[in-house]
Amino acid sequence: MPRMSPLLEQIYKSRGLNPDIVAHFEDLESWALQTIQSTLESYPRAALAYESLAADKEVRAHWEMANYMTVVKLGFNDHGETHAKIATAYALTILRLLLEAEVRPDLIADGLGDEDDAFLVVLAATLLHDIGNQAGRTGHEALGVHLALPILNRLIASLYPLAEKRTKINACIAHAILSHDLNPPPLTLEAAIVAVGDGADLTKGRGRIAFDLGKIDIHSVSALAIQSVVIQAGKDCPVEICITMSNSAGVFQVEQTLTPKVLRTPLRDLVTVTAVVRPEGDEPFLKRMVLQHGRFVAEGGGL
Repeated sequence: MPRMSPLLEQIYKSRGLNPDIVAHFEDLESWALQTIQSTLESYPRAALAYESLAADKEVRAHWEMANYMTVVKLGFNDHGETHAKIATAYALTILRLLLEAEVRPDLIADGLGDEDDAFLVVLAATLLHDIGNQAGRTGHEALGVHLALPILNRLIASLYPLAEKRTKINACIAHAILSHDLNPPPLTLEAAIVAVGDGADLTKGRGRIAFDLGKIDIHSVSALAIQSVVIQAGKDCPVEICITMSNSAGVFQVEQTLTPKVLRTPLRDLVTVTAVVRPEGDEPFLKRMVLQHGRFVAEGGGL
């Protein structure tokens, strides 16, 4: 079973908190690891890149210090290794569904690479997208690019021995890292996938860390209402993101975090988002909401 980083576990214990309360988040990390590995079975370069990045001591230190700054010092939710892997699993799932629907990423459409390259770009960018947070939130996207490129040149050089091809792949990864928070907005489908994969990591386990460390506001309370996020093939478009919430408070987090990354990227016409309110316990109440014009509307009327 994956554990939170030793640094965060130490901080939890020093504040009299029980690290086991994030078990839900760690269960989701286990699912993410299985999803990443199974998705990459047919893509050897991307699979090797994942093995190298996930095992690299420098990468792991970047994840830990990004979490130290965002969670401990700023009181935000997880931005470290667990979030990186969950977001990566979501992003790879989106890419797989798009390819199954015969939607070609820009890297393939413009002759820069093949499917294996597309998976590697999305994988590497999502795993490394938040490492710039170790110096603070402002400008973390650009710092993330600065920190990621030497790592990429060191770890994937053997996968791309030709400097020209390696430079092109790194450029695609750099743009995805730089634009994952929409400033600037993503210009490629791969970058949009990274942004939406990042935005889809909404569940209560991630929000619980900030809440338990004392961050009690609409963001953390809304995050605690989100029980699950499932990404699947849509009926009317290639991808549907299905969110289950214990109450309608979760809508705030979804509208603030996820929907802008759908609506303001090249995925706007390829992804739909639905939300279901299913209270915990035996109560049979159920409400389904759909995204319309940037806001969630309950089927049959307003919220």
